Amino acid sequence: MITSKEDYLFYLEADRIALGIGRNPGTYLFHLLFHEIWRFERLLRKVEYYRNCKTSPIWRPYYYYLLYRFRSHGFKLGLSIPPNVFGPGLSIGHPGTIVVNNGTRVGANCRIHACVVIGTTPAHQDRAPRIGNNVYIGPGAKIFGGITIVDGIAIGANAVVNRSFLEPNITIAGVPAEKVSDKGSQGLLIRGTGD
Repeated sequence: MITSKEDYLFYLEADRIALGIGRNPGTYLFHLLFHEIWRFERLLRKVEYYRNCKTSPIWRPYYYYLLYRFRSHGFKLGLSIPPNVFGPGLSIGHPGTIVVNNGTRVGANCRIHACVVIGTTPAHQDRAPRIGNNVYIGPGAKIFGGITIVDGIAIGANAVVNRSFLEPNITIAGVPAEKVSDKGSQGLLIRGTGD
């Protein structure tokens, strides 16, 4: 969670690296202006910074303005991702429906694709998933309930994950999800942080 200006800058840089955006002046400026996912992630981090760090009433109007822009841009891209859920190094594969419950917590260096739903079970609205660092979430995956997914796991396309997986660095897939490989997320994502 962003709790200082240094955290904010760290998260921004980690997200840039995870998205594969280099520092070459020509391409950097192009991405800065036209990369819609990166714009969404920059707005996400700014909203988190102002929500968590700028608590004085003087900042509230600007915070609500940012929140409006963030939600509008997310709606345009099909992204329903609340603030303070993802750690640094978030990489959204491309625009498309992604719905995440605000009780979910995801660690650093998460790569997530379209048509993913991360939520609670109907009977327990307060139980949302806890997902570790360096996790790859394939297109169409559904993750729900008060479960834990540990570090380095790759979740296959269209998997339905409704139970915890506590063995690190494996691949899970299927309906319901089960272990299918010892490979894990290595090579499926770019780490924006050293974690």
